[in-house]
Amino acid sequence: MDKNREQYKRMVKFLFSMIVLSLEMAVFWYIWIRFYNQKMEAPYNRSGHWLMVAVYGIFLVLFNTLYGGFKVGYLRTGNMIYSQFLAAFCANIMAYLQITLLTKSFQDILPLFAMTAAELLLIGIWSFFSTRLYRILYPPRNVVLVYGEHPVAGLMGKIHTRNDRFVVGETIHISEGIPLIKEKIRKYEGVVICDLPSHIRNVILKYCYEKGIRAYTTPKISDVIIRSAESLHLFDTPLLLSRNHGLSFDQRVVKRAADLALSMAALILLSPVFLVTAAAIKLHDRGPVFYFQERCTKDGKIFRICKFRSMVVNAEKEGRWIPATDRDPRITPVGRVIRAARIDELPQIFNIIKGDMSIVGPRPERVEHVELYTKQIPEFVYRMKVRGGLTGYAQVYGKYNTTAYDKLKLDLMYIQNYSLLMDIGIIFKTVKILFMRESTEGFGTEDAAAIAEEYKAGKRK
Repeated sequence: MDKNREQYKRMVKFLFSMIVLSLEMAVFWYIWIRFYNQKMEAPYNRSGHWLMVAVYGIFLVLFNTLYGGFKVGYLRTGNMIYSQFLAAFCANIMAYLQITLLTKSFQDILPLFAMTAAELLLIGIWSFFSTRLYRILYPPRNVVLVYGEHPVAGLMGKIHTRNDRFVVGETIHISEGIPLIKEKIRKYEGVVICDLPSHIRNVILKYCYEKGIRAYTTPKISDVIIRSAESLHLFDTPLLLSRNHGLSFDQRVVKRAADLALSMAALILLSPVFLVTAAAIKLHDRGPVFYFQERCTKDGKIFRICKFRSMVVNAEKEGRWIPATDRDPRITPVGRVIRAARIDELPQIFNIIKGDMSIVGPRPERVEHVELYTKQIPEFVYRMKVRGGLTGYAQVYGKYNTTAYDKLKLDLMYIQNYSLLMDIGIIFKTVKILFMRESTEGFGTEDAAAIAEEYKAGKRK
């Protein structure tokens, strides 16, 4: 890739973002003047119109930043359209609330629906052409993958799903030696470093830094911990402080207060959904409405998580763990609907109020899972430094069938970099993934069988 062109990448992304932002603001300008301005007691003049459009633009920027709508070249076209539309939809809701306050009454919402439809059309056209043009300007990087003892088939499979970003031209094992690895790296635009011993990885990273070559590294658990370290300059040798105690006292207090306030509000607002879902489950097979299951939360404490029952009664006979598959016959018709929409998770609000869970945190795993994963990955217990959550960092950035080790790294990134702002961001991003199939899919039949067999083997040992 031309390095001279590379330096303009941020500018190109900015220009693409400004184009779609300007188009959406222009549509709002027309709708505001045509349908809503005259409804005010004292209609705005030109400067007032500019202010309204500017506020709408701020909403668009905020929600697009949250949902990643400006990540041209990073997201696929479909995901780009979805992210942009979700941001525009949220901005339009805020605009309607603003219009309601200014006009002192609820106004006809149809013009805003028409505006949303027009924006969706513009977003679709913009996403298609901006993504295509970006890929012409910045084609996939040709990279070499350097790996160690562990197999790289899983990572290779993930890289191949993003051939718009990377093309692995060659793989090389560390046994080939550092001189040959350096020689290979010089022929490519980047290097993917996959789970190498620290001393070898350091040599390669320093070499790439010296030569200005991009390096993509799969982090180890220790890397995640170090990333959140605090810099200390007590003397002329820098120190990195990792506190390693989970959340501080003040963070726990603020988080608990937010959990109580939001969960109580959600319980009131979602009470109709609770009633309809409970009635549908009861009418279908006369079985119990709720399903309880033992899970692990902070410090390994075991609690009973509450869900709406989505499977037939006694789906797990004799308490034996049977993983759910994509087309599991045990899932009831009502269960398929509530699982797809994540409604089955809503009763966990009661667990949050009780104090067993938080709104945001690592998903509390079943006791059997914790036992199995801890045997395979001793560091798995690190994720229980905080309460389990209704949603979490791994749910937003991972998939339902993301490996246990990758989930662990994502959860540790959340724990080590926690902030209330991060919690708010995850809550909003959870809205985005609710309707993305890859975020709700179960284990495939083969995966489920393999995990169950692995669990049985673990129990026999």
